[in-house]
This record gives sequence, C-alpha cells and structure tokens, in this order.
Amino acid sequence: MNWKARLLRLDGLMPALDDRGRLAWGTLADAPEEAELVFLGFDRTDGGEKACFAAVPPRGDATPRLSNPQLWSLMVTLAPDDLALYGGARSIVDWHARHRFCAQCGGDTKLAKGGWQRDCTSCGANHFPRTDPVAITLVEHDGKLMLGRGKGWPEGRFSALAGFVEPGESIEEGVAREVFEESGVRIRDVSYVASQPWPFPSQLMIGCHAYADDEEVTMDETEMAEILWFTRDEIEAAFAGAPSAPFHKPVEQAIATHLMRWWLAR
Repeated sequence: MNWKARLLRLDGLMPALDDRGRLAWGTLADAPEEAELVFLGFDRTDGGEKACFAAVPPRGDATPRLSNPQLWSLMVTLAPDDLALYGGARSIVDWHARHRFCAQCGGDTKLAKGGWQRDCTSCGANHFPRTDPVAITLVEHDGKLMLGRGKGWPEGRFSALAGFVEPGESIEEGVAREVFEESGVRIRDVSYVASQPWPFPSQLMIGCHAYADDEEVTMDETEMAEILWFTRDEIEAAFAGAPSAPFHKPVEQAIATHLMRWWLAR
C-alpha cells in the first residue's frame, strides 16, 4: 500500500470537510474493505507528488443523490479548485456505483484503467463514463433576454433555458428544439459562448446565445413556472443586488451567471 497516497473522504456522495472548510483527505487505509479505488491525479502543490484517489463503495452500499439545497450549498461553500476536484470525483464514483453490471450480457463488471473504465468479466465488453450534453441558451430579442423559472424553483429565481441535446441532434438543433418546447419561441443564429462541466451526475453544459424572431411566449406549464423578457437595465440591477431588481440571478458558479455577465459586457 502506498502510504503517501491520499484518499478523498466522502460521506456517501457528500464531501467531508476539514476545519478550514476545504476537502478532507485520508490515506488509502481509510478506504472501506473491498472498495474499488479511482485514480484522480497527482497533488503537486507542496513540491512533492502524491497520488490522489476516491473510493467506490462496496456493492450493496447506497450512493444517495444530492438534493438541490445541498448542491447550491456546496457550490457557494467550496473553493473553486475543491469544487472542480470534488465534482469530477463525485461523478466518476457515482458512475461506478451504478454500473456494476454489463449492459451487453448482464455479467459483473470490474474497475479498469485506474477507474476510468469498467470491463465485463464475462463477455469482455468495455464501458466508459458517460457525459450528457446540455445546451443552455440566452435568447435575445430587441435588447432583451428571455429567462425562465422552473417548476419548484424559489420565487424570483430565473435562469437561461436549458435542456439535453438528444441523439442525432447538432447543438444548434438541440437549442432550437428545447427553446421552442419550453417557450414556443422560434430562434435563429445560434452561437457557442462557453462550456462548464456539471458532474451532478454527468452533464456538460454548453452555453449558447441565439436571437428570437419575436417575444410571444407559449410556455410549457409542465416544466416552467414563468418565462419573462428582461431588459439590460433589469439584468444589471439583478447583478448589482438592487432591492428593485425584478429577479435574482443564479448562483455565481453557474454557467447561466457567466453567460449573462458575458452578455452585459458586450
């Protein structure tokens, strides 16, 4: 056993924190018996080189889902580098825990390639961690942005419209379909802005901008609570935290916030 290696301490899928609020680490001896170890990379911050791992719980142990309040709390609390490391570790550990069996033959699978692959012990099929593309789009018309509030969101919390890109779609097609399904608005001139990993559990957020042909909204009431158009002044007020602002911006770490800030700076 490599006693210099570090083990990311997890409570289910929640991170353990030290007294400074940073990610807590142990040694490989802290891993549960029969746990599989995923290699996360090397820590070279102190001039040395320590291998870092996360443990996949033994078969039968539950890996509970994060609730939205837990997720928002983590995003605000964790330092950016800790959040990035934890997010990747959480996603890969969750994937391993949910893919114990082969999708081709139903046989047992085992961890391979340092934890970035699972191999079937029966038919030999290789399985790889999934990444699900999600397009999130700022829709603009006549100097205003269309933002939405999803069902179950806090009152006043608005964000850009988003949805999964489906098999066979380009990003542009996925953007147009998702925006139309949620708002009834036709869009054009889709352009890519930025991306963000969102490993809760395995999304890749693809940030886009598009123009609408008009502002007539026909909202999908099964998914959305509100869809409204906001002026530049209203969005600036929300980012300034003004009491008169008509909505609350997303959390700072969300790609929707970065997209709106990019739009305001244009």
